[in-house]
Amino acid sequence: MQNTKLARCEGRPADAANRLPSEQACYELLDKLGISYERVDHEPAFSIEMCADIEEVIDCEIAKNLLLCNRQKTEFWLLVMPGRKPFRTKDFSKIVESSRLSFADADDMFRLLGLSPGSVSILGLMNDKNKTVRLAFDRETAQSEHFGCHPCINTSSLRLRTCEVFDKLLPALGYSARIVELPLPCEGSSAE
Repeated sequence: MQNTKLARCEGRPADAANRLPSEQACYELLDKLGISYERVDHEPAFSIEMCADIEEVIDCEIAKNLLLCNRQKTEFWLLVMPGRKPFRTKDFSKIVESSRLSFADADDMFRLLGLSPGSVSILGLMNDKNKTVRLAFDRETAQSEHFGCHPCINTSSLRLRTCEVFDKLLPALGYSARIVELPLPCEGSSAE
């Protein structure tokens, strides 16, 4: 991606009616709650590494949004963390006192959050009607002024004020976030 083609816009796109229903629902929810946001439309971004140009234009870090589950698929976590911070499942599993967690599969992503791989976002919690998914924020992301996420599709990215996420969005969705401190892996250890 070249950031010369990318532009930061305020609010929903003018062509919102031509967007997928899941993306439209994000804009409707944010607008209804009075949450301000800026948006960048872009080519599909399937990984944090593909978001460098987007982050430059949107002027904030795109957060990793990881959907994790235990082996029995009886416990699900959405973890929101800094995009560039390495993630180790065993560290998070220990912090939340869960049996070893792993990444949820595409079927679970769609069933619980209505999302596909590469589009996982905190905004997908609006689709978790049974409140099956637990939410955790890494302290670094929770304390940042802004963070970026997708509006349930990986062809747009939003810049949200973190305080509005905690003060408006999460209460409206019936969620509270557990704040965790994910350690940085020691040099020489592998990310799992």
